[in-house]
Amino acid sequence: MPTFVQILDFIGTFAFAISGIRLASAKRFDWFGAYVVGFVTAIGGGTIRDLLLDVTPGWMTDPIYLICTGLALGWVILFGKYLIHLNNTFFIFDSIGLALFTVVGVGKSLSLGYPFWVAIIMGSFTGAAGGVIRDVFINEIPLIFRKEIYAMACVVGGAVYWFCDITGMESYGCQIVSGMTVFVVRILAVKYKVTLPILKGHE
Repeated sequence: MPTFVQILDFIGTFAFAISGIRLASAKRFDWFGAYVVGFVTAIGGGTIRDLLLDVTPGWMTDPIYLICTGLALGWVILFGKYLIHLNNTFFIFDSIGLALFTVVGVGKSLSLGYPFWVAIIMGSFTGAAGGVIRDVFINEIPLIFRKEIYAMACVVGGAVYWFCDITGMESYGCQIVSGMTVFVVRILAVKYKVTLPILKGHE
């Protein structure tokens, strides 16, 4: 039976893959191109994390990530015309993936014995880096470099994970609370247009 973290990882993979494929379809990519964008969106952050943690990336040992991306592509192909008319589809799936992957990144780092500050950074990489690669592939300015609260939501979620852990909460409880925090922070920040200050250069 898959563990709770594995289930989160698979759901996050599906959600991120859909977000990437959805944007690729808006750019008129063909099926293969859309699959590639969805795949790198889903595994990009986790691959960077695993390389930094000196472990083999999960997609190189388990084909489920390739299969999951294929299912996401099939989902968009079958229901694409409905998804296109839902303006918030990309945002919702991207936020779900961001939350779940942050939790997976923090949990995996802690399980390997790294301190919490490293785990928070790795959780942020896992959540946000795939979106950066996706945006580069489709020739957009990455979200983390714009005004929207994106990677900072991962940092906040990681800090909440740490707080829950030191208070003695069970690991699955930490994961749920942390993931919900990332999701809620992202949603509220966009809804109420909360942004970080812009660094202004001298003219």
